[in-house]
Amino acid sequence: MSIPNEETEDTRVYKVVINHEEQYSIWPADRENPPGWRDAGKSGLKKDCLAYINEVWVDMRPLSVRKRMEAGGGAR
Repeated sequence: MSIPNEETEDTRVYKVVINHEEQYSIWPADRENPPGWRDAGKSGLKKDCLAYINEVWVDMRPLSVRKRMEAGGGAR
């Protein structure tokens, strides 16, 4: 597998993955997910996966921080 440089278009297939804190990332579709990450249900070209993440990940705070703030504990 060759790694594309900035002058060539990345045509590899990626998948969107999510962790227990509801943080998103992309990962090569042909590789096993890294520990602690699961499939988020989207795969395709890098640009399409990044567009999907941009659409669905509207609150960048980790889930644990959001829950603490909802409970009135504030960010720590």
